[in-house]
Amino acid sequence: MANRFRIYIKNKKSLVDAINKYGFIPFFSNSITGFSIEENVSPDLWWNGADGWKVWEWKGPIIKELKCAYGKFFDKKAVFISKEWFYDFANYRRNGYDFDARFDDGLISHRENELYNLINENVPILSKKIKDIGNYKKGGKVGFETLITKLQEKSYIITNDFIYMRDKYGNPYGWGVAEYTTPEKFYGKTFINKVYKNTPEKSYQKLFNHLSDMLPNVSDENIKKILK
Repeated sequence: MANRFRIYIKNKKSLVDAINKYGFIPFFSNSITGFSIEENVSPDLWWNGADGWKVWEWKGPIIKELKCAYGKFFDKKAVFISKEWFYDFANYRRNGYDFDARFDDGLISHRENELYNLINENVPILSKKIKDIGNYKKGGKVGFETLITKLQEKSYIITNDFIYMRDKYGNPYGWGVAEYTTPEKFYGKTFINKVYKNTPEKSYQKLFNHLSDMLPNVSDENIKKILK
C-alpha cells in the first residue's frame, strides 16, 4: 500500500524526497484539499520578500535532478510526476496513441497539431520563442495558453526547464520562463519502450489505486476528477 500523503516542505531536499515517495505532487492548491506544495510549504519559502519565491526557483533544478515530468496535468494546474509513474500516466492520458496516430484519427485539433509540431521540431524551446516563431502574440494567433495546456494534459508536451533572463551584467531577473519539450525527447528510448507497455485501462487502474491509497480520505469521485 502506498504511504498516505503527508508532507511539509522546509528545503529543496524535502520536496525531492516527497516526489520520490509519492510520485505525484501538485504545485498549487486544487480540488483536493491539502494535496499541494502551496498548502504544505514553509511560508518563508513560498514568499520571502527580497529573496523572492524560493520554492519556485527549485522547479528547474528538480526537473533536471529527478528527470521527473512537470506540467499542467491536474485541474489545469502544474504537477510534479516522478519518472516511474509518468509512463502509466502518459499511456492513460494518451489513450494508447502516439501523437501522429491520434491526429490521423481526428482526435487532435489542427491548432494543437500545429503547435505540437513547432515544439517538437525545436526542442527544447522557450515559451517566448514559441510565441515568436508561431506568431502567438498581439495581432497574431490567439489561444496559446489554452493549446499548450491541452497538450500538457494529454501528456504530449512537458516542461524541460525554467530559464531566467539575464541583465547586461549576467544577473538573473524576473520569473523563470518555461522551456518545453516532448517526453520522447526528454526521456529518449526508455520512454518510447515503456509508455505503451500496458493497456490504457490497466494504467488508469494503477493510477487510481495508487492515489486512492495515498489519499484515503478523498472520495473516488474526486480521484477520478483529477485523473480524467
